[in-house]
Amino acid sequence: MNGVPFPVGPCVMALVFFAGLWDIQTRRIPNWMVATGLVVALPVQWFTQGGIDGLQMWLGGLLVGGAIFLPGYVLRLMGAGDVKLMAAVGAFCGAYGALEIGLVTCAIGGVWSLAWLIRRRQMRAGLNEAAAVLVNCVTPANGTTKQAHGSVASNSVTGTMPYGVAIAIGSALVLFYSV
Repeated sequence: MNGVPFPVGPCVMALVFFAGLWDIQTRRIPNWMVATGLVVALPVQWFTQGGIDGLQMWLGGLLVGGAIFLPGYVLRLMGAGDVKLMAAVGAFCGAYGALEIGLVTCAIGGVWSLAWLIRRRQMRAGLNEAAAVLVNCVTPANGTTKQAHGSVASNSVTGTMPYGVAIAIGSALVLFYSV
């Protein structure tokens, strides 16, 4: 993002800071927090971009932000709160900002996951789970009762990682780097 208009940066940082703290403590991101972010993002966009342009930035960012992490939710690799939080961040930052923050967040989350596996000496089990997710993605269900997604997250060797923290770090890096 080339330059962040004034109210966007503080609003995004407040949202992701509190969501990250909440996620560390409870391993959940509450809907009321995400809904508050979405409601606040619309007038912020109107103030910084104008009426129609602000609505387009808000909606585009919401859709792109949510779409980035939706496959992770479908594969049960992350929670719905993480997807909704990224959508709210996108509503503040627009589609391009959501894409940048999402990509940086994915890189941070990947490095964090690898470090967690190495620290717990569970690299082989983690790679086996990653392979199982890929196999489940490309293997058709053939109309049987086999689960399409498996239950990777329920018995994951990494447990539940507070991905809201990765979103907060990714948001901070992109917003502060672009200023």
